[in-house]
Amino acid sequence: MGADWPQFRGPGGQGVSSQTGLPTTWSDTENLLWKTALPGGGASSPIYLDGKLYLTCYTGYGQGQGGDISKLKRHLLCVDVKDGKVLWNTTVPPCPPEQSRVRDHGYAASTPATDGKHLYVFFGKCGVFKFDLAGKEVWQASVGSGTHNWGSGTSPVLCGDVVIVNASVESKSLVALNKQTGEEAWRAGGMSMSWNTPHLVDVKGRKEVVVSVKGRVLAFDPATGRKLWHCRGIPDYVCPSIVSKDGVVYVIGGRQSRALAIRAGGSGDVTASHKIWEARVGANVSSPVAYGEHLYWVSDRNRHAYCLKLADGSIVYDQPFPAPPYASMLAAGGKLYVVTRQGGTVVLEAGPKYKVLATNRLQDRSEFKASPIVADGKLILRSNRALYCIGARP
Repeated sequence: MGADWPQFRGPGGQGVSSQTGLPTTWSDTENLLWKTALPGGGASSPIYLDGKLYLTCYTGYGQGQGGDISKLKRHLLCVDVKDGKVLWNTTVPPCPPEQSRVRDHGYAASTPATDGKHLYVFFGKCGVFKFDLAGKEVWQASVGSGTHNWGSGTSPVLCGDVVIVNASVESKSLVALNKQTGEEAWRAGGMSMSWNTPHLVDVKGRKEVVVSVKGRVLAFDPATGRKLWHCRGIPDYVCPSIVSKDGVVYVIGGRQSRALAIRAGGSGDVTASHKIWEARVGANVSSPVAYGEHLYWVSDRNRHAYCLKLADGSIVYDQPFPAPPYASMLAAGGKLYVVTRQGGTVVLEAGPKYKVLATNRLQDRSEFKASPIVADGKLILRSNRALYCIGARP
């Protein structure tokens, strides 16, 4: 078995896999090992643990179905990675009053997280849920009742005894819940217009949980919620999640097109002391990867692929890209995998020169919004209709 993929964007939330030998090319007849129809849509990514994939979706309302919102159901599925068989399907009933419309990504946008023994799932105003590995609910906890027309898009992260959720939409708070009981361990305010998943970074022998909000980047002690430092950030709403390398966090965002690097481990306002560089490029939704000596991403907003030097933020390349992504990039084996919404998966060479290695399309008219993962040495894609396993045939 390959390494587990326990949360949004995999180990550490970095979108980087140590796996080598993943296919560069595939189609409906090449390197597609299996395809499994899903009961409903969603923008969340799968996670992988010990031979099994876990993911969320929703049915009964929306997705062109219209009808009675009281029939809306959210699902947590377990799928066998060997053959794509659905092993169990747990449903969560609606939590009225449900909002009648969520733009673009629907009612299942949050990727689960696992500590190897349980699953932690965030369903917005319905709350955070803990399930065992057989799909039985252990507890449910509310983190707020707010809604937004873009819905809720952040995913939980685990640190020690707590599960941490950016509940910007639900309560404008960063909330930590005790993993055992679901009781609130701490809460920090100030989560303004933020749709990114919190990021854990190791620095100076301590862990920091860092989140990007409108105008600021904020860091907290994940055990206590104590505020550690803040820095001037993206001057607008923020969707892309943070990545880090060697104690430096890399932040990108949206309509104002900004990217910045901040050395973690500071105290108070670190804008003058710890911000390393800032560049006038960014992305609206898709998150970057820090891979090798460079920071890479493809902007869903202007359809450009970017490569910046980690050291100083200088732009190595800025190239037009064939189709917009909604998903975030995956780096593995010296390649960058970019899943576009409807234009296939583009594979780039990871390096200072922009080079397209392949464009892979599946002929089923699905829309792909979920970020790809690596599981059992294979590439797993998720669309609004199906789950796909890509790997070299024996």
